[in-house]
Amino acid sequence: MTEKLNVAVVGAGYWGPNLARNFRASAEWNLAAICDLDIERAQGVADGIGGVPVTASLDEVLADPSIDAIAIATPARTHHPIALAALEAGKHVMVEKPLADEQHRGEDMVARANESGLVLMADHTYCYTPAVLKIRELIAEGALGEILFVDSVRINLGLIQPDVDVFWDLAPHDLSIMDFVLPGGLDTTSVSAHGADPLRTGKACVGYLAMPLAGGAMAHIHVNWLSPTKIRQMVIGGTERTLVWDDLNPQQRISVYDRGVDIASVTKSASAVARDANISYRLGDTWSPALPEREALGNVVTEFAAAINEDRQARTSGQAGLRVLSVLDAARRSLAAGGAPAPMFLDIQPARSAA
Repeated sequence: MTEKLNVAVVGAGYWGPNLARNFRASAEWNLAAICDLDIERAQGVADGIGGVPVTASLDEVLADPSIDAIAIATPARTHHPIALAALEAGKHVMVEKPLADEQHRGEDMVARANESGLVLMADHTYCYTPAVLKIRELIAEGALGEILFVDSVRINLGLIQPDVDVFWDLAPHDLSIMDFVLPGGLDTTSVSAHGADPLRTGKACVGYLAMPLAGGAMAHIHVNWLSPTKIRQMVIGGTERTLVWDDLNPQQRISVYDRGVDIASVTKSASAVARDANISYRLGDTWSPALPEREALGNVVTEFAAAINEDRQARTSGQAGLRVLSVLDAARRSLAAGGAPAPMFLDIQPARSAA
């Protein structure tokens, strides 16, 4: 039996308590410390899970040779300095989304982790839900055929973030899912982003992001802080079937439709009338796979330990986090240019499966 790894959670705000609870419950981890500048907040989290050492000093955590890894749950602008300090101290690192607040900082983090031979994992939690794991499996086995489009909606009322716009707040979820389930990952050459700030907050509160994918497919994401209704839905259309994921429907999170458009092969010289005559609509069955119910973060911390113990990249590696970050960076440039397509400045590599 593999000896437990020791981890410290850095940040006891919104996400840190969730990480602390799952590390504490994990068979692979010993939660060695919770670190936060607000020591009373850290103590409150520790008390809520049965008692854990707390500290306000990151240096103290990094100097402790018994701690194998840290999990960062702090504001995005702090991810880069904390991660680099941890890697320099020989610690494995997991970082909540987004990987960093600037693409060049994310690139630096990935390069440092590669140089040191340490695991840098992006906490793309949705990728470890049973639903998204099933979507990945169905696409990989060819159940949908060739992917034609991805259309994602993530809207609700609030919370307007003080330091990031709606793209950086909500879109990383959908981008990380696309990178995880599509055979080529986030393989795009440009990004177009349109945003609006009707409340005059100084940042986009409503946004639309579009990008072409390899093979002629198109991906589109709608994010919104101002909608009175909450929607978490993704539609992935293929040449064989179309999949609809509704994260707010626990009874039927995934529906697979054997419905679509079939276009028979015709010669280039065929007339438009002849081509139209070869278009038919397929109306087949709809089915929904049974899914287990398990908290995704439990799978996240298990994968983090497995990547360390097996000396491999995590399923959602730093490189995966960087691919998401590069799309956000291009979206920011497109937004500044009034929606004009912004080229990608990252050599996107296909998402690599680790297990």
